[in-house]
Amino acid sequence: MSEAIAERFSLSARSLQLIGGMPLLLEVDAEGLGAADWARHHHGAIQAILQERGAVLLRGLDLPDGAGFGQVLSALFGGELIEYVYRSTPRTEVQGRVYTATEYPAGEVIPQHNENAYARSWPLRIGFLCVQPAERGGETPIGNSRAVYRAIPAAIREKFERKGVMYVRNYSQLDLPWSEVFQTDDRGEVETYCRDNELEWEWLDDDGLRTRQVNPATALHPVTGETLWFNQAHLFHVSNLDPEVAATMIELFGEENLPRNAYYGDGSPIEPEALQAIRDIYRSTRLVFPWQRNDLLLLDNMLFTHGRESYGGARKVLTGMACPNR
Repeated sequence: MSEAIAERFSLSARSLQLIGGMPLLLEVDAEGLGAADWARHHHGAIQAILQERGAVLLRGLDLPDGAGFGQVLSALFGGELIEYVYRSTPRTEVQGRVYTATEYPAGEVIPQHNENAYARSWPLRIGFLCVQPAERGGETPIGNSRAVYRAIPAAIREKFERKGVMYVRNYSQLDLPWSEVFQTDDRGEVETYCRDNELEWEWLDDDGLRTRQVNPATALHPVTGETLWFNQAHLFHVSNLDPEVAATMIELFGEENLPRNAYYGDGSPIEPEALQAIRDIYRSTRLVFPWQRNDLLLLDNMLFTHGRESYGGARKVLTGMACPNR
C-alpha cells in the first residue's frame, strides 16, 4: 500500500462523527481497497477506538454476506468468531459462525441487553451488518452500560449486587428446546456443558430440561476496570411478558415451568417495580439511529447494550461475535 493511501486511511477516535450527540460514525473511504484488505489494515485502529469509545458505526465499506462478512469481522476484532452456544433466542447460522439477528416477530421490540449477560461466558466483541434496512423501523438501538449502572437507584443496585440473579430456564417447544440451546442432541454433552459452566440441571418428563444458575448482577470490565450493569434479569423475568400472556402461562403451566424467569440469587422474588425502573433506564439512555445498507456496527459487548425496534417490510441484519471473556 502506498504512503498516500495509508495516510488517507489513518484513523482515530477523533475521526468519529456525532450521531445523536455521540461520537459514533466513521465514514469510510475505501477506494482502491476491498473490505477485507481495509479491515486487515485498520484492525488496530478500530480496536483502539472500541477500547476508548466502546462503539463505532462504519459506513462506506462494500461488505459481503456470509463467510466474507465473517472474515472482515474477525479481522477487525483480531480473533476468530465464536459459536452461539447456550442460546437464549432463535437464530440461523448463515455461514462460518455468522448468524441472523434474533428471529423474533417484526412487531416485537427487543429490549436493550448485553449479549449473553445471563451466562458465565460472553463475547467481548459483537458486530452487526445491515444487509437490508427495514422499510419502517427496525433500528438497532445501543446504550452505555456505564450510564445504566450510574442511573439505577442505589437501593435497587445494592440489593442486586448483594444477592445476584438466579436464572431459571425450562427448555421445550414453548420456547427453545434444549437441543437448539446447547446445539446438540446428546444429553451427555449438555451435562458436560452444565458442569463446566456451573449450571444446575434437572431432566424432566417428555424430554424436558430445567436449569438454574446464579450470576452476579454487575461485572468489571477487563480493560477499564469499571463496574458495569451486566445481567438480563429484566428480560428473563416473567414481568417482561404481556400481563395477560404471563397470567395465562402461569395458570396453564405453573410459574416453575415457565420457559424462563429470574429471581434474586437466594431464590426470593424480584420486585416488578425495580425491574420496571431498570427497563425505563435502559430505554432513556439508549441511542437510536436509522440503518443504511452495508452499515457495520461494532460494539464492546460489555460497555454497550443493543436491542431492536419493531419494523415493517423485509429486514436483514447479520451478526457475529468474538473474543470470549473466558
